[in-house]
Amino acid sequence: PLLSALLSRTHMSTFTVAACPRAPVCPPRASSSRRVSGPSSRVLSSHQAGTATGARGFGASSIATRSSRWTRLRDGRSDKNGRRSLSVCTASLAFGFADAVGFFADPSPGLLPAACANTLVFVAGIKTLLKGLTWPGVLNAWFLGTAACAAFGLGGYVLVCLYFVLGSAVTKLRLEQKQREGIAEARGGRRGVGSVWGSGVAGFVCALLALSGTAPVAQELWRLGFVASFCSKLSDTTASEVGKAYGKTTYMSTPPFKPVKRGTEGAVSLEGTLAGIGASVVFASAAACLRQVDFRGALVCAFAAFVATTAESWLGAAIQGRAGFEWLDNDVVNGVQIVLAAAIAVAVGGAVGA
Repeated sequence: PLLSALLSRTHMSTFTVAACPRAPVCPPRASSSRRVSGPSSRVLSSHQAGTATGARGFGASSIATRSSRWTRLRDGRSDKNGRRSLSVCTASLAFGFADAVGFFADPSPGLLPAACANTLVFVAGIKTLLKGLTWPGVLNAWFLGTAACAAFGLGGYVLVCLYFVLGSAVTKLRLEQKQREGIAEARGGRRGVGSVWGSGVAGFVCALLALSGTAPVAQELWRLGFVASFCSKLSDTTASEVGKAYGKTTYMSTPPFKPVKRGTEGAVSLEGTLAGIGASVVFASAAACLRQVDFRGALVCAFAAFVATTAESWLGAAIQGRAGFEWLDNDVVNGVQIVLAAAIAVAVGGAVGA
């Protein structure tokens, strides 16, 4: 799309003439038409003829001739006025560069530009993606990344990438030890479709609601919920993986808080809890640096992450895996957690004006 825009701009007669500061345009002449000589001779109207002959610095060349020169320059053919054609090309590239800068600066660029940019990133980084995701996981993550970029711009997209990088990194901590103990993630830590949506469904919904503009909530509050959902999930993933790798003593998160072995659903450890809080603070700070939230919003996200992560531990300890709740697996519990984090952030953010 960027290349097409550049080429179309180069062929615009108004822009071509205006690109030269020494090219004042003469008023139309009285004659009805005249033939302009040059490599691309054709009959021009009186207005076009006047414009062509009145453009000092281009001599008697017509707009059509300049277009032909650009075509030859683009195709690698020589041109005695190549410098002037190159000036037009440079000006067109400058406009294209401005468009690119506009995309990166736009807080909500929309679906089509986001889909194109996200596709380029996925194609370029597919090897890295496959280290942390299965192929179906990659395909589903594309929708999540596109929605995040479309609704919340480059900053929101970077946050999703940051979650993926940090979440994948902590999953690999002492992986061999966790595999020997039978508490490691399946497939060597590569996440599938369930994990993608268990981590991103709340952020995806927040992005769609922000794009729709129909929900009775300001877009900035959906942005806050988006950040809080990933903040909470990163906190949970970090707490779980650090606890399984380094936790010395692990307790159930519900009374009577009895000691259990590492990797038990709903169990917590001091090491994992502190690491999870630190991860949420780091992520919320990154969101503030990327101007997704302000300082108050970052505090709201960290608070929502702590509450939702604690609730997820209680839910896992109380009913996950129990009779009648076989459907409540880890991905579903994670989905409940991040939806809760987003809801808390939206509610508290609306109340305190974050």
